Amino acid sequence: MELWIAITLVAAFMQNLRSVLQKRLTGKLSVNGAAYVRFLYAVPFAWAYALWLWEGQFSGLTVEFFVYVSVAAVAQIFATAALLASFTRGNFAVGTAFSKTEAAQAALFGLFILGDDVDAWVAAGIGVSLVGVVLLSGNLRVKDLFNRGSGNVNGGANPAVLLGMLAAAGFAISAVGFRGASLGLADGTYVQRAGLTLVVAVTLQTLFMGLYLKLREPGQIQRVLTQWRAAVWVGAIGMIASAGWFTAMTLQSAGVVRAVGQVELLFTMITSIWILKEKLQAREVLGIALVLTGIWLLI
Repeated sequence: MELWIAITLVAAFMQNLRSVLQKRLTGKLSVNGAAYVRFLYAVPFAWAYALWLWEGQFSGLTVEFFVYVSVAAVAQIFATAALLASFTRGNFAVGTAFSKTEAAQAALFGLFILGDDVDAWVAAGIGVSLVGVVLLSGNLRVKDLFNRGSGNVNGGANPAVLLGMLAAAGFAISAVGFRGASLGLADGTYVQRAGLTLVVAVTLQTLFMGLYLKLREPGQIQRVLTQWRAAVWVGAIGMIASAGWFTAMTLQSAGVVRAVGQVELLFTMITSIWILKEKLQAREVLGIALVLTGIWLLI
């Protein structure tokens, strides 16, 4: 097994674990407050990790690095907001399914921005796994694409379609941007470059989203701070997951890494079956088979 594959699998598993812990905070915090936890409480761990890797002396910083990491940090926040909006203004299954076009979009952005290769096997793997992800995302029906949502008073296409696509575009741009930032550093090993990209990204996101909460949701930051006992675990586990994603994307193109990372959905389903004792439907079995087939084509 290639190193980037193993790192991606660990990152996907840790992200699933972080999501489980983060969902427990949604009843005590707003949606944005719960999302902010992943950034705020990851900052100290990210700084400790980066300082340890670089032995306290960062080097090789370039203008290209800061441009890529800044755009990527903002794109990820925007994508999160678009995804949440797709859930509230449209249909959950529709928003989730279209947000999973991230890997395909990341492959295209990577091709045009960074010159990453997209050969026939990569395209086939992403396409097959995408179909599987759509099947796993919910009981999506064609008529759902045209249902009226709360933000779609005049009928027509479900707003979750556009919002889901925008979320996917934001996540794709952020993935490609983080890879570009890491590759744009002049010094360091792939692990060091990924660690430095991570700490700068998380710091910027903490500042940007903190300012938003301060202006738009007064008092939410204080509530986030009061939940530190649970939130600190979200931050620590989230930092490990992010470090894995960034390291894998330094070694391999963002589109391929994000496509293989869709194995996270399988971890989620295993968790649901194990904890909630849910049974698999035929659609979900087919979805799992397609995701695994797509990943096999990629690797």
